[in-house]
Amino acid sequence: MSLFPMFLKMEGRNCLVIGAGTIGEPKIRSLLVAGANVRVVAPEARTSVQGWAHAGVITWEQRTFQPEDLEDVFLVIAATSLPEVNEAVFQEAQRREILCNAVDDPERCDFFYGALVRRGRLQVAISTAGQSPALAQRLRREIQAHIRPEYAGWLERLGTVRRKLMAGPLTPERRKRLLHKLASERAFEARRIRTSTAAPTTNGVRS
Repeated sequence: MSLFPMFLKMEGRNCLVIGAGTIGEPKIRSLLVAGANVRVVAPEARTSVQGWAHAGVITWEQRTFQPEDLEDVFLVIAATSLPEVNEAVFQEAQRREILCNAVDDPERCDFFYGALVRRGRLQVAISTAGQSPALAQRLRREIQAHIRPEYAGWLERLGTVRRKLMAGPLTPERRKRLLHKLASERAFEARRIRTSTAAPTTNGVRS
């Protein structure tokens, strides 16, 4: 089966996570970063998850999963250490046609988490369709070494320039050529050098 790659807007969508331990905590965090409305169902929770609940960042219901928990849910993650619970979540999600990810169980996943490289709003995701997460992690490390942290600020600059050009009088072809030139490796290196040489000094000594 060939997977369909996409980056999904999650802001304001109702998402459910079953489980709040070492498996569920990073999944909850990733949904929060994406701006989703997160509800958690779990008898116990890690300290960080409890803190989010106390702060009102998420809703935590301290109990076991019930089928009706999937009412008005866009996406659900089964993140418990109990295969029978994850199976029950997946089957109910299938019945209701709700996207489900049962962690570390590719056969019970409608989607997979990619190995992610994040530099500000720049994201590179790698998927092996659940066949080899170890390979995905190795490739992530290689890409991460190439895409330096400076790309975050550069992307923001490119976005600002693009909006100005889109509102200007340039022809589409001229605008396209200019945007590709600005996004080139040479342009990035030139900006990086300018930024590093303009670093603030202390007592006349450049940092």
